[in-house]
This record gives sequence, structure tokens and C-alpha cells, in this order.
Amino acid sequence: MHNLLYYTILILFVVTKSYAQEGKRIQIEHAGFMVADSTVGKDIATFVRNDQQQIHVTHDGVNMWCDKAIYYKNENFIEAFSNVRMQQGDTINMTAKYVEYSGTTKLAFASGDVVLTEPQSTLTTDTLFFDRAKQQAYYKSKGKVVRDSSGTITSQIGRYYMDSKKYRFLKDVVLVNPDYTINSNQLDFYSESGHAYLYGPTTIKGEASNIYCERGFYDTNNDVGYFVKKSRIDYENRIFEGDSMYFDRNRSFASATNNIKVTDTTNKSIIKGHYAEVFREKDSVFITKRALAITVQENDSIYIHSDTLMVTGKPEHRITRAYYNAKIYKSDLSGKADSIHADHKTGLTELINLSRFSSTDAFATKRKPILWNLGNQMSGDTIHLISNTETEELDSLKVFDNAFLISKDTLGTGFNQIKGQKLYGLFKNNELYNVDIIKNAEIIYFSRDGENELIGINKSKSGSINIQISDNTINEIRLINQVDGDLFPESQFPENARRLRGFDWREEERPTSVEDLFKDDPPLELPIIKGLGEFVPEEEFFDEALLDRVEEAESEDPKKVNKAARNIPKQVLQKRDSIKAQNTPLKKVVKPKKDKQ
Repeated sequence: MHNLLYYTILILFVVTKSYAQEGKRIQIEHAGFMVADSTVGKDIATFVRNDQQQIHVTHDGVNMWCDKAIYYKNENFIEAFSNVRMQQGDTINMTAKYVEYSGTTKLAFASGDVVLTEPQSTLTTDTLFFDRAKQQAYYKSKGKVVRDSSGTITSQIGRYYMDSKKYRFLKDVVLVNPDYTINSNQLDFYSESGHAYLYGPTTIKGEASNIYCERGFYDTNNDVGYFVKKSRIDYENRIFEGDSMYFDRNRSFASATNNIKVTDTTNKSIIKGHYAEVFREKDSVFITKRALAITVQENDSIYIHSDTLMVTGKPEHRITRAYYNAKIYKSDLSGKADSIHADHKTGLTELINLSRFSSTDAFATKRKPILWNLGNQMSGDTIHLISNTETEELDSLKVFDNAFLISKDTLGTGFNQIKGQKLYGLFKNNELYNVDIIKNAEIIYFSRDGENELIGINKSKSGSINIQISDNTINEIRLINQVDGDLFPESQFPENARRLRGFDWREEERPTSVEDLFKDDPPLELPIIKGLGEFVPEEEFFDEALLDRVEEAESEDPKKVNKAARNIPKQVLQKRDSIKAQNTPLKKVVKPKKDKQ
């Protein structure tokens, strides 16, 4: 019995050494038991593990263990069965139910509960190709990658580049994280940094936001992203769009550059510009560079433009602030001010001249708030315009301090003028029909009869004045607590007395269209967005070099099947055969520059 055991061990030792003589050939480090089978051929050996340890195979820096192996010596090819474990260096480990490996091509094929692990992630799939020459792994039968800090990534097709520690996921890509889910056509993922590059239609759905882009970047470690090409973020009550967008999930912050549009889905309003910042938790939007706010109304939308716009407040109480050369326009009303403050809940719009500017400032008059309604020009230190939020029509007007109302005489070249400390106006169907001038009221009015013949020019002072207007024409003037005044024939009223102190006709500044809101702006120069370039395809996994190695592994005996080729997709081999039949060289694939991490 002892002699039998001795000779068995001796035979196994000799067999093992004979298979390990050549450095580039597969080596059997531990063979267990060799099973003799004369039917399979003299150069084919079958090994089965013993009770002490598994079969151990090595080749050019890779170690493999299994319970059973079939070694094809002449073809330098091995099949491994049951509890297969493959290890490359200290970082790459793979387990599977079955693995076959060619020492000539250095291509391994694994199937059955395949698990590939590296320090940062774990890949599981049903079948996997591992090209050790290129240091790449590839699957096309759906796979899953788990990374603790990033979540789980699944795709129909996947590729792992071991040198750069990069995954390329293709077709039906889904990244699931506790805070969000990414769906994409293609996702390039770097396992060390957690950086993801997104190509094709992509969505990132979270609890508070949904993101869409067709090219983008996402840092899964720090939860920040950068998106270009049709970028869009949907919040609960806002849609944020722009050419280039930055997103910070932890700060609930997003910013965008060029061709920006923010839609308030609750209040039917839109703001546009070319640089914007959105703070979701603070319910605020900051936008500049041709900033334009649009309050969408059924009959007539309102437009506000300024150097900078801010929209703040919860959906039920939004406030728009426009400052520095602010302008407002709708078909029957327009205005200008240093700043405009609009409360969408109350319908109050304030046109303000900031008090920090001195009245002696050369531009103080230009900053003074002013409104135009049909043929009437109204100005003052501050103007309040009140709208009915239900009917979306103008309700009333208040001008505080240095109030001035001017309209052109209907037929002549003169101007009807009323001034006082305060002005209160009422609207009907968006037309001014009643005006009250309070305290220190003055008037110059071109009085005409029913035939529109000029009767004379009325110049008066009183405590207050009430004016009734219809069809943009003054029907009646009531002087209350009149101090003095008279009606002068036109010939007896000198030209230099026909304008009240402070008169300033500013018709040339009046916006008459949405485009007019921008006529004073400096030329717009948008920055060139570089960021992420277009996707550049890399060489195929089954490229020319790999297929050359597969061809090299073919036996001289044409009857023998090339085992190194049997799991390569048929369409790949057919394409190569077709090209060879045409006797034309394979098209060389230009390798792209290495991705920046």
C-alpha cells in the first residue's frame, strides 16, 4: 500500500514537471489526481483535485485553482471546472463555475456565476471574457458592478480596463444609489475616483430633482455633476434648462451658462438669461446676462428685463426683484426704473429709484421710475402698480413724491401736464380712467371744444386735481381748493411757460416691444463652452490584435477545432473571414486619447 502511494506521487510529480518546462506554456503547479482516458488523446490530460487542495495552474503571472481541469498540451489550452478561482497579482480576482484559458491568446472565458473583484468594486455576470494581453474584461450578457460609495451599476454590455481602472457600460445602463438613480445609453465609470461620464440620453432621478442631459459628468463620491447638450433639471415646481449646467446635490444648488430658461410650473412664469444660479431649498433663482422674466397671462404676458433678476419665495408667494436699469413691458403698459420689485401673490409691482443715488447725479433723471400707458407718461420717485391677480388686469396706480403726468395734445405740438406730490390712478380694462393729484397740484392743459378746436391753454394751481379720462382723452378736470389759474388764448401764452418745472418727455426711452427691452444693453458675448467633448469610440474588444492571436492558436491539423475561437461571437469571426476572403486588410482603428479622470 505504501509503495502504491509512493509511485502515484512520483508519477504526478514527473507529469507536473514535464508540463512546466516552457515559460510561456501553461504550468500545472499542483495536479491532484490524473484521470487516464485513452479516448481523448495522448496529449490531453484530465486532473481532479485531492483532499488536500485544489488543482493549481499558473501562466505568465496569473494563478488559477479549480476542482477539475482538462489540459490540452499541444494547444496550450486548459478548461477548469467547479469552484474556479483566478488571480492576477494582488488586485484582480475572478471566480466562476467554468473557465477556459489559452496560453497562446492569453484570453480567458468564464461562465456560471462569474464574479470579478478589484479593490474598489465587484463585477458579477453570467459570462465574461478576460483578455490578459490588453488587460481588459468584457461581457455582453448583462452584468452588475457594486461599489460601496457609488451604488450598483447594471448594463447589458460592459467592459473593464484594468490599467485605468475604468468601466464602460453600454445599453440599458442603470446606476442605483440610495439618493438617486441614473439611466443612460452609455456610462464610463472610474472605480478609484467614482467619476462617471455620461453619453446619450441620460436621466438622474432623485427625491427632489430629475436631471436630463445627452452628455455629462457625475462625481458619485461628492454628488456633484456637470452636464452639457440639452441639459435640464426638473424640481418640484421649476424646470431649469441651459447649455452647460453644474449641479451640487448636497448644497441643493445648480448653476447654468448660456441660453438658460427657468420655468415656474406653479405660477406660469419664465425667466431667461445666460448665467443663472438656483438654490432649491431657499426657493431662489439668480439670473443675469440679458435677464428676462416673463409672467405668462392668458391675454397679455408681462416682461421684466434688467441686468440681474432674482426670484425668491415659496411657490404660493413668489417675489421677483430686477435691479440695475430695469424695464417692464406689456402691450398696453411699459416702464423703466433703477429697480423693480414684483410680488406675484398681492399683484404689487414697485418701480424704485435707489436712495443711495444723489439727485445731483447726472443719471438721476434717467433712473427715475417712469410708466407709459397708452398715450400717458407717469413718473415719480417711486411708483406702485397694482394688478388684479384673478383677472390679470391692471387695477390701480400710485406715484409717490414728485408725481408727474404728461400726455401729448391730441392735435397740436404741446403737452398736457399735471404734477403734484402724489398721484393715484385707477384702471378699467387696462386703461387709465381716473387720476387724482394730491397736494401742490399744478396743471397745464390744452382745452378744446367738441369740434377739437383749441379754446385756450389752462394753467392752474390747486390743493388737488381730479381727472376723468376715456379713450386716452381727458374728459373732465376738477380743481379742488384752487389757489390760482386761468385760461389763456394760445397767442397770449408764451412758449417758455408751456412746460412745468421738472418736465421731462422721455418717449424715446419707451419700450414698444420685447426686443426694445434690450436696446440699451452692451453687445452680448457668450463664453465658449468646452467641457466634455463628443464621445470617441474605442477599438472593439475583439480587435485585430486579439483575432490575430486566436488565429495563431489554430492547429496545423485542419480537422481540429480551434478551442481559442469557440466562444468568440460568430459575427466577429464571420466579419473577419469575409474581409480575408476579399483579400483586403482590416481597417485600422485609431485609438483615441486616454480619457481624463
